[in-house]
Amino acid sequence: MRLAAGHVCVDVYQGAVAALVPFLVAGRGYGYAAASGIVLAASLLSSVVQPLFGALADRRPVPWLIPVGTAAAGAGIAPVGLDAGYPATVAAAALSGLGVAAYHPAAARLVRTGAGGGGHTAMSWFALGGNIGFACAPLLVVGALSLPGPAPWLLLALPAALGVVLNRPRPTAADAAPSAPSAGGVPGAAVVAAEDVRAFLRLSLVVVVRSVVFIGLSTFLALYVAARGGGGTGGAAALVALYGGTAAGTLLGGRLASRWGRTTAVRRAYAVTAPAVAGILLLPLPLVYGCAALAATALYVPFSLQVTLGQDYLPSRMGTASGVTLGLTVSVGGLASPLIGAAADAVSLRTALLPLAVLPLLAWALSRHLPEPGPMAAAPPPAD
Repeated sequence: MRLAAGHVCVDVYQGAVAALVPFLVAGRGYGYAAASGIVLAASLLSSVVQPLFGALADRRPVPWLIPVGTAAAGAGIAPVGLDAGYPATVAAAALSGLGVAAYHPAAARLVRTGAGGGGHTAMSWFALGGNIGFACAPLLVVGALSLPGPAPWLLLALPAALGVVLNRPRPTAADAAPSAPSAGGVPGAAVVAAEDVRAFLRLSLVVVVRSVVFIGLSTFLALYVAARGGGGTGGAAALVALYGGTAAGTLLGGRLASRWGRTTAVRRAYAVTAPAVAGILLLPLPLVYGCAALAATALYVPFSLQVTLGQDYLPSRMGTASGVTLGLTVSVGGLASPLIGAAADAVSLRTALLPLAVLPLLAWALSRHLPEPGPMAAAPPPAD
């Protein structure tokens, strides 16, 4: 639970970047493409370097990366308020993304080993912390920016300060050198399966498609709702519905995996996502909020399950697998955001977002051939 609470304090900054977009568009005159570039700067750096941090976590204990990454994630958001120009704003967002990148692989590996209980349920609770952070971000941003002077940016730095305390390394051998995931959640029964690189690559494609849909929605949903008459408050409410749905989906994913198995839960979730996203774009505005919550729920049922599937497909490189499924594939999906922004500038935002209703069907088709990982054999902890 400590790691889940610390995850709240880190992922609030991922949500804050998207929540700041409407204010940057209104207050600084950025176009859709320029605004999406700020989101891309945070997500791209975060995602591309995560596998490197994951490989480092596989080689040796790096618990210090968890609080250091937390601090950097918050330190990158506060300078956005200085309005030092577009390049400086992009650089600040990139610094926050780098902190996020340092945090996630080490923390996810620790959750999956003895410190976190070993199973996909433990990962669901950890992911829930991140979803709560995302959900709180719009409220934090709206509340902070209602204050005068430099106070908003000081308030936005508070979660990082709390997160550093929560994520400080424990002075125990278990945290310093995490063990392999336990069999059936039973400590001491460390097991690891043979690597399935082909399945991992297919899973990575699924995560890329999911990333395009979710990053597209999180970047442009507030602007879309505002353009349809919801205003800034309506846009923030839509983001709250979206991020609130992510929390529900994460917890539901663990339960559905226990009932159906992980791969079946992933596949069925993507089948639900497509009509939910279509509802956002085609139904009247009051129904958009419910569709946003449903779409996010369906998109986040697979989230923690895909992390543990990746770890089980590459059991001797869990940190690397976490870095790819939580990071690199997300950045590839995030590359679509500037394209969506450019299309919105050229035609309309609704038209630019329509492909997001079709892509979940591609994720469903790809996930139909994902195997459920089989029995596992012993895995070593990272070397000192």
